Amino acid sequence: MSRRVRRKVSRKGSNKLDLPSYSEISGENVRFEVRGVVDWTTLPDDSVIQLFSYLNYRDRAALATTCRTWRVLGNTPCLWATLDLRTHKCDASTATLLANRCSNLRKLRFRGAESADALINLKARGLREINGDYCRKITDATLSIIAARHEVLESLQLGPDFCERISSDAIKAIAVCCPKLQKLRLSGIREVDGDAINALAKNCQNLTDIGFIDCLNIDVKSLGNILSVRFLSVAGTTNIEWPTAAEHWCKLPKLSGVDVSRTDITPVTVFKLFSSSQSLKVMCALNCPDLEDDANFVAHKSNKGKLLLALFTDIFKSVASLFADTTKKERNIFSDWRASNNKDRNLNEIITWLEWVLSHSLLRIAESNPQGLDNFWLTQGAALLLNLTQSLQEDVQERAAAGLATFVVIDDENASIDGGRAEAVMRDGGISLLLNLARSWREGLQSEATKAIANLSVNANVAKAVAEDGGINILTNLARSMNRLVAEEAAGGLWNLSVGEEHKGAIAEAGAVQALVDLIFKWSIGGDGVLERAAGALANLAADDKCSMVVAAVGGVHALVKLACSCEYEGVQEQAARALGNLAAHGDSNGNNAAVGQEAGALEALVQLTRSPHDGVRQEAAGALWNLSFDDRNREAIAATGGVEALVSLARSCSNASPGLQERAAGALWGLSVSETNSIAIGREGGVAPLIALARSESEDVHETAAGALWNLAFNPGNAFRIVEDGGVPALVSLCSSSVSKMARFMAALALSYMFDGRMDEFALVGTSSESSSKSVNLEGARRMALKNIEAFILTFTDPQAFTAAAASSAPAALTQVTELSRIHEAGHLRCSGAEIGRFVIMLRNPSSVLKACAAFALLQFTIPGGRHALHHVSLLQNTAAPRVLRAAAAAANAPLEAKIFARIVLRNLEHHQTETSI
Repeated sequence: MSRRVRRKVSRKGSNKLDLPSYSEISGENVRFEVRGVVDWTTLPDDSVIQLFSYLNYRDRAALATTCRTWRVLGNTPCLWATLDLRTHKCDASTATLLANRCSNLRKLRFRGAESADALINLKARGLREINGDYCRKITDATLSIIAARHEVLESLQLGPDFCERISSDAIKAIAVCCPKLQKLRLSGIREVDGDAINALAKNCQNLTDIGFIDCLNIDVKSLGNILSVRFLSVAGTTNIEWPTAAEHWCKLPKLSGVDVSRTDITPVTVFKLFSSSQSLKVMCALNCPDLEDDANFVAHKSNKGKLLLALFTDIFKSVASLFADTTKKERNIFSDWRASNNKDRNLNEIITWLEWVLSHSLLRIAESNPQGLDNFWLTQGAALLLNLTQSLQEDVQERAAAGLATFVVIDDENASIDGGRAEAVMRDGGISLLLNLARSWREGLQSEATKAIANLSVNANVAKAVAEDGGINILTNLARSMNRLVAEEAAGGLWNLSVGEEHKGAIAEAGAVQALVDLIFKWSIGGDGVLERAAGALANLAADDKCSMVVAAVGGVHALVKLACSCEYEGVQEQAARALGNLAAHGDSNGNNAAVGQEAGALEALVQLTRSPHDGVRQEAAGALWNLSFDDRNREAIAATGGVEALVSLARSCSNASPGLQERAAGALWGLSVSETNSIAIGREGGVAPLIALARSESEDVHETAAGALWNLAFNPGNAFRIVEDGGVPALVSLCSSSVSKMARFMAALALSYMFDGRMDEFALVGTSSESSSKSVNLEGARRMALKNIEAFILTFTDPQAFTAAAASSAPAALTQVTELSRIHEAGHLRCSGAEIGRFVIMLRNPSSVLKACAAFALLQFTIPGGRHALHHVSLLQNTAAPRVLRAAAAAANAPLEAKIFARIVLRNLEHHQTETSI
């Protein structure tokens, strides 16, 4: 105001399985073209092992339990050389179960402190690489134990989240316990002191890649003691003493690359490093304000043969200059390098490191979304991220996809994205690339790529491209994933795509509705993000008549009511209520309105949600009750569950709320007040005053619903008198005379006509004679004001020339012209009861010429051919003496011209419907 795939294999017979086909995916992705029934017993062992390798560790372990052969193959050492624990919860017990398979484990990825604590239970002492994220709660003790248990560790990366509880003590433990360490990248440490850095210099002689990223303080002088370092990143780190850094870093004999992005490095420091360091080849300095604001520095082109990568430089061109072959296209430099058999080890290491630091800094810049970077993103930022999604480094791919998901977002709360940036991704071929990545067997990449697709699809042009490239089927399959994060992003993508009317049918045909409903039952506990997105997508789909029937047919009503009843997260409550409201909006075309009302607990839950502290939840709950109140049984059931009291309370409390909430609160009361019993209850509960307050809103939509509710309430004389007492006449007069909405003006006029057609007078006379006198005087003044404005309202729909022509001629054309001038198209959606129609017929005999004209004008609106309920109203009129009264009104000598002409038109409407019925 917005996802990934795993396919199930279902058993057919004893040893045969249906294997669905997978579309071709480039790079790390996989292609299966097997269709139909496969006899697994005929597959060679190496083929089974290959299939196992595309599963996450949980599925791999589960399949290994199905038979003796697969248990042996599932424990093959090559399958357990790498392990990604991020996709599922991994605690100590899970790690212990996996331990017997992890003797050859070399590479591990994990997420969160609980998984970090569990790592030692894997007993994988031969681990070479550990990569963790969501590390805010990891402590010195945990990290020290990890280091102590993995003495041959070569690479340790924790981030990009801040490691707030890790201190220099843990770094010293790493230095002592892991002498073979080659790569150390840590994010968000408060302070890295000299003792810790010197410990690394002393004990880790092979340490070539260091990253102290987004730290508060580091001892830059001590970094100059790590003589083995080739690549150094201090991106985002604050409080750096740059003169000291330049003095000591330039003496590092092997330093090839420095990343100072998002720091306050100065031009002087850059010149110092470039001029003094003999080994330095590349400096990455993205989003460094002191450099970008120095016009002389930006214009300076000579860096003594060293490369500076900054927002104001051509990054593709700069990277391309590292290669001897300058004939290749600069924009393809990363992909050409990956495809080449380059034997220059130093160059390969530089490009590999550049991919990592660029992906990290671009993501961080996208997250902070600083002003003034539109040109960078449009000219090279989007293209860089797309290039990096094709990296051979898993974490680079994921971060680049996350960057694409993030850099387009302007306002996360309102799901607002930058259309230019989104379409830049589309123009560079990003949609098909991201869809391919979303089909990767690696669930981490699936998640980030699908999130990017979901965010980009907020743009209508991108959404169209996603649909045309088969994205709907891909997202539907991803929504069936057993991985919660994958399913969540897939549901979000379907939510955004389902905004477009042109995509809803395709989404339903792809089977997405069933997948979305299944998500609600699958992730009913601990899956608020999944549930909100699934309910949001169902809400959008339910707005379409055909799709709403599909939602109901696959159990969507029960699923959504379950959410409304049991989920406490406001986002889920809001979308569930919206979905139920949209399902109930098709009462004339299908049975969903009644079905929602009859679902156990539905009405009670929606009534309860109107008491939520969150405006969005209250608004959607009231909207759902409004739609449900169009069904007679629902209307009475809502009242029986405390709906009147709840909605009156809501109307009373939302005078300063959003127009949307005000509209739905008044609308729900309007719907309930169709029943005279409910109307009386609303009046007794104090509902008149808040509706009058809402009638004074500045919103046209609120005018209509408040006027509609007051019109219904005014039918009852007691309520009519309450409206007068509570100052409702001036409010209705204001609506009648000045609202932009014709419907609001019309219904305000009808409410005033009810109030002053004489029925309220008897009620007003009840009480002491002194009170009666006072009230009578007040009523008379209010009556004059009301009649004056009703007359003025009717005259706005009259054209003297057309009325004169109609009075002088019996030709149909003359009446047709008046009808078109007088018609309020939206009034054709109003449905009146027999009592209401009868009241207008009686009003045709009222002594007041204004009320006669008003009654005839109302009956004209209700009987115009083509109106939604015209036949219903005609039937009611024909079952009474209305035609005789109408003929009398049309012929009355003392009746106003408007009343005569309108009465003639109503008679012609009756004849038209009678003729059509007889044909």
